[in-house]
Amino acid sequence: MEKITGKDNKRIKRVIALRDKAKLRRSEGVFIAEGERMVIETPSLLLKEIYVSEAYIKENKKIPGDASNAVIVTDRIMEQISDTKTPQGILAVVKIPTYERDDILGRDHKPLVFVLEDVRDPGNLGTIFRTCEGAGVTGIVMTRGCVDLFSPKVIRSTMGSVFRMPFVFTDSVSETASFLKENNCTCYAAHLGGKKAYDSFDLTGGTAFFMGNEANGLSDEAAKEADELLLIPMHGRLESLNVAMASGVLGYEAERQRRNA
Repeated sequence: MEKITGKDNKRIKRVIALRDKAKLRRSEGVFIAEGERMVIETPSLLLKEIYVSEAYIKENKKIPGDASNAVIVTDRIMEQISDTKTPQGILAVVKIPTYERDDILGRDHKPLVFVLEDVRDPGNLGTIFRTCEGAGVTGIVMTRGCVDLFSPKVIRSTMGSVFRMPFVFTDSVSETASFLKENNCTCYAAHLGGKKAYDSFDLTGGTAFFMGNEANGLSDEAAKEADELLLIPMHGRLESLNVAMASGVLGYEAERQRRNA
């Protein structure tokens, strides 16, 4: 098993660059997944390289995944390549999973899709992926203005859901809306202008929720593409929920209705 002790090693410099540069991640089609759970969750076909610290080897003895792809580094180097303050001592270079647009529709002809417009917070995007998996969502569509899905913070926040939740990117919410409607989805916009509460709609058929970003909500252009505007009622002095929380409310309402249908 190869061991790297020098911080100027080309492979180490590449890992740091992949951690920090979205453009390089896109061009190489890989990203960094840090932590033991993320490495274990990574499908073997996507696992390209594993880096483990000397302390990790000493404590765990066994490396998860394909040990033939593993490289041992000093604890100091692990601190340098890690994106966290307290590294777990293991990270991997992972191939970006890819999907076709039809993949977001699922297999049972009752799609449940989230369309995210310019969601900018890494924690929110990662939480939406995790919540959507739990609620049985069939796929996620993201505009190009969303935070980079493959940044280390987003990847950690998904807790592995990035490997199980089909996703695609779009340049146009309008085009996405047309595609969804052609596939028998009713499109709902989570919007302050909605007059009816989210739980007053029948969500048992093909359903898509349009969600806006943290600062400005859903754009007028995107809202116009929806068949219905829905509202999550607010008490007190609040106007709206965090986009990740709102996605959870809507996703699990759809899950509840489908489970009881």
